[in-house]
Amino acid sequence: MPKDWFVLRVQSNKENKVRDALEERISSHGMGELISNVLVPSEKISEIKGGQKKITERKIYPGYLMAEIEVGDDGKIPKEVWYLLRETPGAGDFIGGKHKPVPLARHEAERILSELEGGAEAPKAKIDINQGDKIRIKEGPFENYDGLVEEVLSDSGRVKIILNIFGRATPVELEYWQVEII
Repeated sequence: MPKDWFVLRVQSNKENKVRDALEERISSHGMGELISNVLVPSEKISEIKGGQKKITERKIYPGYLMAEIEVGDDGKIPKEVWYLLRETPGAGDFIGGKHKPVPLARHEAERILSELEGGAEAPKAKIDINQGDKIRIKEGPFENYDGLVEEVLSDSGRVKIILNIFGRATPVELEYWQVEII
């Protein structure tokens, strides 16, 4: 039988707890064949706090879980699975309606899953700097210079800044942690 990904609304900040309770209920009721995967979509973020680099996990869709569920020929979730999911403490409604949940489109599910797999490789930098922000450089050869953020390069964890050096606008690329917003 085919399997589809469904999105389940859960209590905010309790996504992992609900996922664990759900996995325990699936195991105890022997429904591992019908519900093969339960995920809390999240990504790893690296940030500098107090001079220390910390890696934290951030939920991509707070308040939601994804579940891969075997559906019947009619495309509906089997009743025993429906009740198991709905009766799990902290679980709410499915996305798409109370009586007929709508599965994620294949391309949407594949995109989210590929983002999750890609995020497992290296944590993303948490950059709280935006284009147009005025900044001061905290470290390096341009320490104490003020500038304007031209571009945030979040993939590499760098920012492109325009500095006024010797009366000329000069672009400089620095690590995000070397600057602070003023």
